[in-house]
Amino acid sequence: MKANIFTLLICVILMSCNETKKTTDNETTIETVKTETKTFKNKGHELVYNLTQKTGNYQTLLNKKDVVYTYTYTTPDGKTDSSTEKYIFNGELSYGAYSKHQRTLPNLEGSIEQGYDGNEFWLKHNGKIIEDEAALKRVAFNRPTNFYWFAMMPKLLDPSVVYEYLGNKTIDTMEYDVLKVSFTSEDNKPTDIYQLYINKNTGLVDQFLFTVADFGKMEIPNLMQLQYEEIDDILIPTKRQYKKSNWEAEVTEQPWIYVNWTDIIFNNNLKKDIFKK
Repeated sequence: MKANIFTLLICVILMSCNETKKTTDNETTIETVKTETKTFKNKGHELVYNLTQKTGNYQTLLNKKDVVYTYTYTTPDGKTDSSTEKYIFNGELSYGAYSKHQRTLPNLEGSIEQGYDGNEFWLKHNGKIIEDEAALKRVAFNRPTNFYWFAMMPKLLDPSVVYEYLGNKTIDTMEYDVLKVSFTSEDNKPTDIYQLYINKNTGLVDQFLFTVADFGKMEIPNLMQLQYEEIDDILIPTKRQYKKSNWEAEVTEQPWIYVNWTDIIFNNNLKKDIFKK
């Protein structure tokens, strides 16, 4: 009889411990859910977050350290820029060595190099430093622009980005979420505007409208169309074409301008000296 009572007590204690474990496990689950819940500014912000789950966010690029690739830009009249681009993602350091520059500083015959070391933009022509103000202004446009085009999808989560959801639109039977992206400016200087067309099926940006504030081209946008390629587990829009459009994404009859990125290699152990003049 004593043995039966003892056995019963053991069973009660074990049941009690099991209930405590269940309660603890349940509390842990609830806490995990709270931790993983994201807070979004609006629907546009949520769409961009979901986009970066496919393309990678900026931390994804930081983990890759750096990149080297070939940039080719071709205009309808056959003029071509071709450069070897090198970036370090931490600090957004940028370097370009042009083997062809028929539209970028075409007056400089021979090789040109452009760089940004985190503080200063610089230009070399056949190995010699160029101090021409107009030429350096072009470098100050090219270096951050080329970098931004490459890192654009991850950088859409930057704190300076302002999101405005514009609704749905069907183009050639494809359904899109349309999102306006602008940027805060400390000195109220005009900034670029992007209008993203996010494919409802894939969650990726198939095309976007953009302005060029640095050259005062704000009223008439360009439409950029994209094709993606998976490289080192990242979806990158390596093939691009663009031309003039309107804010309804209706393009003109003008021919396309083509931009291609090839030979993309991440994590090259680039040294910062490369980016200094």
